[in-house]
Amino acid sequence: PMLFLPGDTCQFDWSYETVELSGEIHKVKVAHFRLAHSRKCFVVAYPRETQEMVMDAHQRAFRFFDGVPKRMVYDNLKTVVDTIMTGKERQFNRRFMALAAHYLFEPVACTPASGWEKGQIENQVGNIREWLFTPCPKFNDLQELNHWLELRCQELAKRPHPTMKQYRIMDVYEMEKPHLIAIQQPFDGYIQHVLRVSNLCLVHFDRNRYSVPAHYAGKIVTVHAYADHIKMIY
Repeated sequence: PMLFLPGDTCQFDWSYETVELSGEIHKVKVAHFRLAHSRKCFVVAYPRETQEMVMDAHQRAFRFFDGVPKRMVYDNLKTVVDTIMTGKERQFNRRFMALAAHYLFEPVACTPASGWEKGQIENQVGNIREWLFTPCPKFNDLQELNHWLELRCQELAKRPHPTMKQYRIMDVYEMEKPHLIAIQQPFDGYIQHVLRVSNLCLVHFDRNRYSVPAHYAGKIVTVHAYADHIKMIY
């Protein structure tokens, strides 16, 4: 198996999972993170995959790991990679690169159709589906689901490490943690949109309508979109 140095690499991917929220069946998008050395995992669910949710997922993962790996490995996600060029060359999304610069990690994109480059996270997706989403879990809302997922990730870290079998995953993680980059302050993970206010004093954003003060009718406002709320900048 490929060897990874402590704190060097974390792999990332998304999966679709089925959950029951308030008595209704929903398809949610689950962000997966996996420290490649210790194998400690983190998962968090969202209603869909957007850039602001990518930002939020990274911030939650880095808080969970209590640090940031030196490299993050991706499979050419549209919310991360704007353009695929030759070899390993990529044009990453500018806002995503601001996140990477803030936390000081290097984003690395896989070669197209080369799943073995992130085999750990692909195995994790299948395992998490079996361990946490089979049978379909039931919660009141996403917040309650994500609290449970975080607790389960801590429980999964009590399993034996797959290669250093004399240790648990959590033991290897404790040895890896000093090698992670310390978090100085959180990143302000919004995506900015410049929009015009309608004559009815409404801003249309993401299939919703938001009212603004009447004197902004017909004017331009800036919307900062976060994973779970928006801010209107006048």
